Amino acid sequence: MIIHQVISDTKEPASRMLRVRSFHMVLWGMFALIAASCSTGKEADADYIATIDQWHNKRLEALRSERGWLNIAGLFWLKPGINTFGSGQDNNLIFPSTWGVQQAGYFMLSGDTVSQVIATEGLVTSNGMAVKESIAFNPDSTRQPIFESGTLRWFVIRRDNRFGVRLRDLNHPNLKSFEGIDRFPVDAEYRVNAKWEPTPGKTIPITNVLGQTTQQPAPGTLIFSLNDVEYRLDALDEGGDELFIIFGDATNARTTYGAGRYLYVPKPGTENSVIVDFNKAENPPCAFTEFATCPLPPIQNVLDIDIKAGEKNYDHH
Repeated sequence: MIIHQVISDTKEPASRMLRVRSFHMVLWGMFALIAASCSTGKEADADYIATIDQWHNKRLEALRSERGWLNIAGLFWLKPGINTFGSGQDNNLIFPSTWGVQQAGYFMLSGDTVSQVIATEGLVTSNGMAVKESIAFNPDSTRQPIFESGTLRWFVIRRDNRFGVRLRDLNHPNLKSFEGIDRFPVDAEYRVNAKWEPTPGKTIPITNVLGQTTQQPAPGTLIFSLNDVEYRLDALDEGGDELFIIFGDATNARTTYGAGRYLYVPKPGTENSVIVDFNKAENPPCAFTEFATCPLPPIQNVLDIDIKAGEKNYDHH
């Protein structure tokens, strides 16, 4: 019995050791899984940051491109009748002196149609073809012609009842001085899932920096929460596969542009939900040039919180 007791006593600690070792192995496995999960989360964060960085780089490329906002050199509003243009100071529309063309021709505004007449053959082209007399704006056309001469590009825009010539210079000094846009650190908290509340047939008044107010189609409202508080943003439909959001927040005129920022989000599918990523909030064109006609946030889209995500103010023009 003594021998049996001794054997039993020696076996018990061994079994306890096995149980403890097994328990430690289970714990180690759990820690490994947690570590792996954390590691995966960090990788996901890094991937997300890389995605936002990639979007931002494309945004900078677009600003620098021929159709970007950094090369805008002027916006000239037309009066009814003849509007002469050229580098000479006696023109109605005075183009940059570097062009060196004293009197290039004129624009004729008649009703809601703008025609252009060029004084010198071969001076101006459009789509690679020389032009002399042409229609510069037709209200029935979806795309208006772009005219080229040297480093200059111009075309006619319409803003409500006003018509203007927007001028680009592919050698604009802004292109050389541009060093990028400061922005907030990428923060996944500002990537929110929003409920889509359709409002078919609805329009809302949108006012631009010229003081013009027009009714714009607003097919729905995005409803989301930040810090357990619900917010709403009316979205605009400009065509394509994205919704356009003009919004303001408490950072405006402090760390972000004073007149609000823009955001594009994918249109909702059948599930009626949309990802709203404020890390992609961008400055309006008016932050880069005085010759833009930016729409302003409607009052219902001005949020009373700091949205510390996306682009900060750009105030170098």
